[in-house]
Amino acid sequence: MSNLQRTLAFYCKGLGFEVWFRSPDDDPFFALVGRDAAQIMLKDVGLVPMPNPSRHVDAPWDAFIYTETPESLSKDFTERGIVLNAPLLIRNDGLTGFEVADPDGYVCFFGHPD
Repeated sequence: MSNLQRTLAFYCKGLGFEVWFRSPDDDPFFALVGRDAAQIMLKDVGLVPMPNPSRHVDAPWDAFIYTETPESLSKDFTERGIVLNAPLLIRNDGLTGFEVADPDGYVCFFGHPD
């Protein structure tokens, strides 16, 4: 990621995650955020972000986050002002869910297998 504070704001204010850990205290570059059973590690080490979708068309997601209720979660996100990268749908590969792209273009799929 290119800016830890901006990314934390997106995940926490936009997606409802909480900061579970941040380090070091004086100038953090590493954080763990979580919501329910989902956890994401965020680390800013000064490299240009390279999300999977920018590398190859067959790698559309950087993370799969399991949720039994993608319908209510997508509604929660949109009510928080998040624009979905791909809408809630039942995919032809047997997954139901939706996509969200973070400020650096990393794409998370929130959903479950049917």
